[in-house]
Amino acid sequence: MNYWLIKSEPFKYSWDQFVKDGETFWDGVRNYAARNNLRDMKKGDKAFFYHSNEGLEIVGIAKVSKEAYQDPSTEDTNWVAVNFQPVKALKNSVTLAEMKQTPGLENMDLIRLGRLSVGKVTEAEYKLIMKMAGEKA
Repeated sequence: MNYWLIKSEPFKYSWDQFVKDGETFWDGVRNYAARNNLRDMKKGDKAFFYHSNEGLEIVGIAKVSKEAYQDPSTEDTNWVAVNFQPVKALKNSVTLAEMKQTPGLENMDLIRLGRLSVGKVTEAEYKLIMKMAGEKA
């Protein structure tokens, strides 16, 4: 299994809305590195759901429910979308500030590549963030 982080601005699409919807597609990604990450996702992979711009925190865990397919928001075949389902809200959200101060997370895509909307998370990073959130990995 692989681990990821997907970002959403809560005023556009929040964790609460995601849970209410039960499933959503991640489209509109127009960054090649983020697109490549979407292409690499496999059904069942887990992803942290991160509130960007306001909140700046990981608030939940999602899972890939459908692997990469043509992004419906464009006819350009270079771009893909992926479907996600919510797994659970974290007991305690984990803020960007906390992550930046935590040894072992300094190489995380979220820290190094702050503008990347879809990032990789290593298994060690995933376990550490789950511990910070008061969760079992």
